[in-house]
Amino acid sequence: MTEILATTDSAVDRIATLHAELAGGPVALQTLRADGLARFRELGFPTTKQEEWIYTNVAPIARMQFRLAERRPALIDRAAIESWSLAGEAAIELVFVDGHYSDSLSRVFVPSAVTARSLAAMLAERAELVASHLAARDGAFTALNAAFLHDGAYLAIPEGKVIDRPIHLLFVSTQHASPQMTSPRVVVLAGRSSEVKIVESYVSIGEATYFTNAVTEIVAGENSRVDHTRVQLESESAFHVSLTSIQQARDSRVFSHAIQLGGSIVRNEIHATLDGEGSECRLDGLFVLRGSQHVDNHTVIDHAKPHATSEEFYKGVLDGRSRGIFDGKIVVRKDAQKTSSRQTNNNLLLSNEAIIDSKPQLEILADDVKCTHGSTIGQIDEEALFYLQSRGVGRTEARGILTFAFASEIVGRLEVETLKSRLETALLGRIPAPSGASER
Repeated sequence: MTEILATTDSAVDRIATLHAELAGGPVALQTLRADGLARFRELGFPTTKQEEWIYTNVAPIARMQFRLAERRPALIDRAAIESWSLAGEAAIELVFVDGHYSDSLSRVFVPSAVTARSLAAMLAERAELVASHLAARDGAFTALNAAFLHDGAYLAIPEGKVIDRPIHLLFVSTQHASPQMTSPRVVVLAGRSSEVKIVESYVSIGEATYFTNAVTEIVAGENSRVDHTRVQLESESAFHVSLTSIQQARDSRVFSHAIQLGGSIVRNEIHATLDGEGSECRLDGLFVLRGSQHVDNHTVIDHAKPHATSEEFYKGVLDGRSRGIFDGKIVVRKDAQKTSSRQTNNNLLLSNEAIIDSKPQLEILADDVKCTHGSTIGQIDEEALFYLQSRGVGRTEARGILTFAFASEIVGRLEVETLKSRLETALLGRIPAPSGASER
């Protein structure tokens, strides 16, 4: 793809003009937005000349004439979100429509002492406290999120609290006459020795073109356990950029599951810092692409303290003219002795036109560590295909069975049963019959 420079004055000027439409708010929020815009002006949209964006051209996002998403409380009813809701299993379900919290669609049965609220409401009441967790950080899209921050979810799990049922954050984008931009922010604070399961779902009604620019910040306190699942099932005409930032204290455990099925141009970025001895981190990921979809997975696991462990396991299934990227880095700092880390990326190509770029990396500055990484790219195993055909299974069906088995390994590691079942059904619906394939 020919690069069109995204950092033109006109693209940045359009963002500044859009920013001027934002309403007021608490001083802390206004300061955060101003800092975010200033940082974005410095950075501009990234281009493929930058190493971390070499595989992904965001010019289509920069060129788009986006509008701010409006609050339309009566736009959809409960029936419209039923197929995505986890209300039957979740302890808490917060629903956001076009980036705005919907009280009527949400279900909040809050366990004692747990804070689960709209970020806008928290900012209105305790702006200075909440804003301290919302730094603009480095990165153009994170700065852009801060510049347009208006709502999201704020979750605080107190010390020692164990929540057996999941908390579900459901972000729904609706059909609009012109493209819109939303900038959801999620803050998760897991107290010492607490346990929580969180599901973030990004879905759409219709096949509209829009831009979701999301940031999630997870702070895992000492000896806490956080299981975080992020499911992206947006319109295949939509753009989606996300950052999940994870900060871990001593003996904490964080399990991250990133499932990417929708979107036109998608960037899934995860930065995990193991900043406490004995901490454990696991990153699982699955991207299943078709048509001309483009999904860029960019992950960093930073071992900052000794005696910590991490595991990363990403899988990709690509069909049509789609393109997938796995760029994963394990960093082991000088003092992080006794680190154990393993990274694996396996990819299955169903089309001769599909492209996968796999770039596993190790950056080791300590000498007493155990770290491995590996990557595979292949097609359907002909021996396994022959075995199924010899048992009377048609060739097309056999390919579907093997593809599903490959992809479902990641889904099978999820802890929320309702979500697991729905994703398995979604996978079955997306597994293509290969063009020109003939039955046995």
